[in-house]
Amino acid sequence: MIGKIEGKVWKFRDSIDTDVIIPGRYLRALNLDDLAAHVMEGEDETFARNVEKGDIIVAGWNFGCGSSREQAPVALKHAGISAIVAKSFARIFYRNAVNVGMPVVVADVEAEKGDVVSIDLEKGIIKNNSTGKTFQIKPFKEFMLQILQNGGLVKHYLKMKENKV
Repeated sequence: MIGKIEGKVWKFRDSIDTDVIIPGRYLRALNLDDLAAHVMEGEDETFARNVEKGDIIVAGWNFGCGSSREQAPVALKHAGISAIVAKSFARIFYRNAVNVGMPVVVADVEAEKGDVVSIDLEKGIIKNNSTGKTFQIKPFKEFMLQILQNGGLVKHYLKMKENKV
């Protein structure tokens, strides 16, 4: 179930823009593995080699600012990131992330690189398992959980359409 997520933290600063997430020179990559191989290269050149399935990004203000490239959340998701928690998101990045089925959580969470964090989207709780600190967030509504569970907005729409036919 997408409502509960647990993973190791990758910590990033304020104003991580989409050109840092996936540099423009890689946008023509047609293979998602090639795209994911360069994700976050502009900020941490070891990220793509070391990120593991289920890891979580914790960042500051304005995550995903810059261009509207949908490849940014796609590359993060394909690399294995299971959720992004940030103090705030650029609006278009937030929307693109939801569209591709990437949970994005607005929260000010105390966590460092390597900490293990649990997120309960239904109950609205983030817990840093490494420090024991708990943070309250706004619980996700059922329709948002369904969109994420179905893999994004288009897949959710197609599933709903299929079920009505």
